Amino acid sequence: MPAFDHAFDWTRRHVASGALPTAVLGVADASGVIAIEAFGEASADDHYPLFSITKPLVGLAALELVEQGRLAPTTTLGAALPGFRRAEEVQLRHLVSHSSGILESPMDQPELRRTLLAADSDFAPGTATRYSTLAFEGVAALIEHASGEPWEGRVLELARRAGADGVTFDRESTRHAPVDAASFGLDWDRFSTLRHPGAGAFARASDLLALGSALLRNDGRVVSPAAVEAMRRPLTEGLRKLEPFTEDRGQEWGFAWNLLVRAPGLLARDTYGHAGWAGTQFWITPSRDVCVVLLTNRPDPAQFGIVVDELQNAVVAAASRRALG
Repeated sequence: MPAFDHAFDWTRRHVASGALPTAVLGVADASGVIAIEAFGEASADDHYPLFSITKPLVGLAALELVEQGRLAPTTTLGAALPGFRRAEEVQLRHLVSHSSGILESPMDQPELRRTLLAADSDFAPGTATRYSTLAFEGVAALIEHASGEPWEGRVLELARRAGADGVTFDRESTRHAPVDAASFGLDWDRFSTLRHPGAGAFARASDLLALGSALLRNDGRVVSPAAVEAMRRPLTEGLRKLEPFTEDRGQEWGFAWNLLVRAPGLLARDTYGHAGWAGTQFWITPSRDVCVVLLTNRPDPAQFGIVVDELQNAVVAAASRRALG
């Protein structure tokens, strides 16, 4: 832990100031957890709502079916949902990279499948990117079509294989509901029952650290090395970047992962991972053999002075020094 003391101090300061209500910070490498600590009224074993960190978990479940020859990145949504209005144009690769053109709906919108089927689009698939949580209902439909099993079961089985056996879609697992969710436009009670494939998972920091360690080892326990290479390949290069993830953020989308290949505030250029609506963070930097997880419950943390680049740089710098021995 001393090597990463700046990262833990960063978290401690923001909880002490009230910018973060509670937090759990953890760091891991390919061999496992290096350090983990809870701040505020939290325990290191607490579950938090992951929100959009759910997306790469669901993406991995879809990628496993690609490995098995039961899906392809070019499989159309029509294979599972022929009633979708652009069923033969929208492909799996578009859904996982936010390039499907499917217009977003509120996260707490009930009846997700019906909402997806009725959704309009604002650009042709593969011509631009605009963030869409609803699109992952399409990924879930393709997983179920290809596997003949509930999509949640496929996600949880893959997580268990990585050692992340605490991942769940049970809202009763957490005592850390997002603070003042209603003031940010989210009906937490309604949303948390949806089991949303784009934002509905819960987990402990140790669960995400186990997954990050497995991906750093790249030993085939989660998906094959070929699949890891593919999931980190940018799918959105050259496409128009529409709000909120505009070109100046220096990000591309891979197979359900956010690739920080040109992020201007970061020391590393190979960091990939995802963030969640209530401030959760999950980032992996293979070149430095490090993974960082921050669990918290502050919607839109940037409004409260949280600059996640600071945390990521502290972790990457510490990992690079640690490698020197």
